[in-house]
Amino acid sequence: MHAFHQDSDEALMLAYAAGDSKSFDTLYSRHEAGMLRFITRTLGKAQEAHVEEVFQETWLRIINGRNSFRPQGAQWRTWAFAIAHHTAMDHMRHMKRQPAAEASLQVLGEANSEANASGICALSIHPHTAQPFSSISTEEQVFWRAAGQQLLRCLEELPVEQRAAFLLKHEEDCSLQELAAHLGIGFETLRSRLRYSLQKLRQCMGSYLNAFQSQP
Repeated sequence: MHAFHQDSDEALMLAYAAGDSKSFDTLYSRHEAGMLRFITRTLGKAQEAHVEEVFQETWLRIINGRNSFRPQGAQWRTWAFAIAHHTAMDHMRHMKRQPAAEASLQVLGEANSEANASGICALSIHPHTAQPFSSISTEEQVFWRAAGQQLLRCLEELPVEQRAAFLLKHEEDCSLQELAAHLGIGFETLRSRLRYSLQKLRQCMGSYLNAFQSQP
């Protein structure tokens, strides 16, 4: 066994893997700026709009991989920045395969405007709204930022009708009868759209939610 100073990156990561979330806070604050700078440079000017997305996904992968870290194999910084590199490469490969992937918040904004015009309360996507974002741990903030971005991607993959039905129901918690009336569709049609949207979103979000819920 290697002996590490208690404040070293390696010791902090081992402590975090054992359940000490404050150790993760220290690691995050220590390497946040360097990681962000590395990802910014790796992605380049053409992908600068996606730096935050890749940054958060990198830290989420670090969280999910906490039990796989072996200090005798590499220093923590080497291990973590390799994860950042792979995450950036995965992102760029994904963008090459889907050059039109930027159709993100426009649809949600249009749905919001339509909902307001119809007298239905405004739509919003706020993961972890039960408490102020600043009051939760750094680990949870990393998770929810990444999960929020993943949720947007998952929503984009839904057919427009299913997406609108899901947002209206789960953001506003209106009755199905009220929603069906506002949307001008039958009750059973709305229920079917909600069922399919939930199935697809659960599949799409499953890996993120399962990873977080399985933490010690």
